Amino acid sequence: MAKKIIIANWKMNPETGEKAKELFSLSRKAALKLKNTKVVICPPNIYFQSLGGLASKSGRISMGAQDVSIFSGSGPQTGEISAEMLKKIGVEYVILGHSSRRELGESGSDINKKIKNSLATGLKPILCVGEKERCDNGEFMKVVEAQLKESLDGLKSEKSLKNLIIAYEPVWAISKKGSFKADNPDSVFGMSIFIRKTLAAILGEDAVKKIPIIYGGSVASQTVKDFLERGGVNGLLVGGKSLVAKEFEEILKIADSSK
Repeated sequence: MAKKIIIANWKMNPETGEKAKELFSLSRKAALKLKNTKVVICPPNIYFQSLGGLASKSGRISMGAQDVSIFSGSGPQTGEISAEMLKKIGVEYVILGHSSRRELGESGSDINKKIKNSLATGLKPILCVGEKERCDNGEFMKVVEAQLKESLDGLKSEKSLKNLIIAYEPVWAISKKGSFKADNPDSVFGMSIFIRKTLAAILGEDAVKKIPIIYGGSVASQTVKDFLERGGVNGLLVGGKSLVAKEFEEILKIADSSK
């Protein structure tokens, strides 16, 4: 059975370090029971130092960042955190191109630079792609194709592409303020095939075999099994439900037992 990957994006939560430690400890406890699933927790940057020790003790949870600078190394840039800095404090993964970052003006060119910096440093970038709206004429596929082409430009010869993960997260399906509008597994399956074909055209057939594709967008315990078994994906990107300890534990449990 191929190992699945579940990535928790905490976004701008929780409000205190104490709550972060409590939530992380509960997630770690759940992860220790898993046999076929890799767990990545992506908290706000200010919690890396306090949570890093807990992650290293378990060996079952990896740390991920929610973004990284376009600049490498160190320098005069205010408010920036480079891939090298993240790597040195034990971060292994980084979410890039999330819709919330794109809404703030992040361009495909910026994402491309971040991916290249991350791969060169040894981080594992999680590239998020997805359309804002779903239409019947298939135009939304062109949006995803354009995002992939721009974000991955110039990476065909990159040996570390095995560290890349693609997260298909349609913007319209991301839960907001309690709303719940997940995509359906059959649709996700079609998109996973389309994404793999697009990746093959950009990076080559050999590279695409090494790149996992995961789904995100209103992921909850009641949808996990269907997405993993029918959606053609290798894992899930979990947002709001990763902040509810019991729900996230159930998500991990179901994912671990899925075929």
